[in-house]
Order: sequence, then C-alpha cells, then structure tokens
Amino acid sequence: MDLETTFLKCLDQAGYTDDPYDLWELNGVFPDAVVDDLLTLKIGPGDMDYKVGRREINNDKRNYFDAERQRTTPVIRSISELFQATEIVAAIEKKFAIDLTGTFLRIEYTQDSEGFWLEPHTDIGVKKFTMQIYLSRDAEAGSWGSSIYKDRETFVRNVPFKSNSANVFVPSPHTWHGFEPRPINGIRKSLIVNYVTDKWRARHELAFPETPVRA
Repeated sequence: MDLETTFLKCLDQAGYTDDPYDLWELNGVFPDAVVDDLLTLKIGPGDMDYKVGRREINNDKRNYFDAERQRTTPVIRSISELFQATEIVAAIEKKFAIDLTGTFLRIEYTQDSEGFWLEPHTDIGVKKFTMQIYLSRDAEAGSWGSSIYKDRETFVRNVPFKSNSANVFVPSPHTWHGFEPRPINGIRKSLIVNYVTDKWRARHELAFPETPVRA
C-alpha cells in the first residue's frame, strides 16, 4: 500500500475521545518500510538541555524536514510531499473540521532521551493543526506517550505510545499537553506535524517555505 492510501485509511479509521478535549488516535500511519527508514535516519540527536521543560530551549539542536534534507533523503521528501498534497490536506480538513488555507507545513523529527520532560502547555496562535506520530519500537516505548492535562495543574493520563500510531488535536486554549518525567531507556523518536500560519517566523523550519498547502 502506498503512503497516501495508507494514511487515508488510518485517517478514516481514527479513534476519538473528548476527554478532556477532542483528541484522535491514528494507527498504521505509514507503511512499515517507511517507519524502518525513519528510524534509521542519520540526523542527530544533539546534546539536549533538559533543565527547562520546553522544546524551544534547544532550538539550535532541533531537526526538521526542510528543503535541504528533502533533496538528500528520499523518505523525508516523500513524507513532506504527502502532507503537502492537496488530497491529503483536504482529507485532514474534512476529518478535523478545520480550514488550512494559507498555512505552511512544518515537520519536526524528535529524538528524546533520558531526562526529557515538557511542562503542560497549549499549542495556540500560529499552529492550526498538531499531529505527533510515534516511531520507536524499543521494548519500553509503550510508556513514552505524551501527557494529557485538563488544565495547567490537572494531569489526566499518558496516552499509549505505539510505533506507527499518532495523536492529533486541533490547537485551542484547552489542549493542554506535555510530558511527565519518567524513564526513557532508549531514544523516543517521533514526528511532529504542524500546519502553521504565515506568521511563523522560523521559515527555515518549514518544508515548503514559499508554498502554502492551500492558497
């Protein structure tokens, strides 16, 4: 099954909960061979500073599916083209009742290790869509899912971490999430896929910085 067909199938079969906010779970996001390729990418990780529970403190070490990496790495190019494709964007808009007109694709390749944590936060403003696709197959990876909160102070649960599954939400003032500190015996690899507005300042992070997904 090709990338587009596989993704559209998982989108159609997505699980859903509204506890504590609208949150979807996708399974079988990519063909297995694509996950194999993603897990063996020779990108970082850099020497991360985990003293502060915010990804931006490590901005100079984070990795994206940018134009240069697309030119040199076929799997990065294929996934970037997938989430830029008109049919895929339209399917995402329909599934999650959002309008992505004028937004830009941003894909981050994360590799979190022992000591990683994220304080509760919301993705609002310039981010219009957030999907985290879990990749790692480590024996203990099942406990590495993101943490979900009702508000900044109220932890609800850690979602399951399953290789080739994803969690999706449409950012709002209520979509509190983070990563409660816990052991990571290995590398917690994932993709974070966002569609962001033209106000996004770090243009080098974008997959196609000159081309919105829908004009």
